[in-house]
Amino acid sequence: MLLPKYSNFQIETGTDEAGRGCLAGPVTAAAVILPEDFSLDLLNDSKQLSEKTRFKLRPLIEEMALCYKVVHLDPVVIDEINILNASIRAMQQCITALTPKPEYIIVDGNRFKPVEGIPHSCIIKGDGKYLSIAAASVLAKTYRDEYMERIHEEFPMYNWKQNKGYPTKEHREAIRKYGPTKYHRMSFQLLPTQLEMDFG
Repeated sequence: MLLPKYSNFQIETGTDEAGRGCLAGPVTAAAVILPEDFSLDLLNDSKQLSEKTRFKLRPLIEEMALCYKVVHLDPVVIDEINILNASIRAMQQCITALTPKPEYIIVDGNRFKPVEGIPHSCIIKGDGKYLSIAAASVLAKTYRDEYMERIHEEFPMYNWKQNKGYPTKEHREAIRKYGPTKYHRMSFQLLPTQLEMDFG
């Protein structure tokens, strides 16, 4: 059973991101403020839900939320400031776009940087503990998946429609064969390094 709130503040937002471990595509964050009486039976950490369930929940979350925001940060930014900072920046951009302005922030994970002086708490596995973080995880995941399906049309050989940019064997074989695209994160290890020994 997910909990409605962490703090005693009236306006609390939950935030989460998707796509941190991917080799291609954006890192996507979402922030959500839910009403006091919010209830949605199927809602859970997005990783525990099927794709079908996530997409079924998304319009319900959007309709019932007081407000929400989703932000994509592309690979150029990720390569420039690193994936951790890009994830945090994406979450911060979501939070600053919310109206009403949140009085407290709960973040999935263990790292965050203050935004606009709003107090926050980092919660390990928070997407499986609090409704607002779970809602944010569903939005971040579904919007990012849709993004990857769109860019799949441009570069179908990488099969992003299925692997969503994660480092599957198939994805890495395509990088080996075709090279990286503008959507790949050049600061990531796109191909596994192999130790080559010369016995000549």
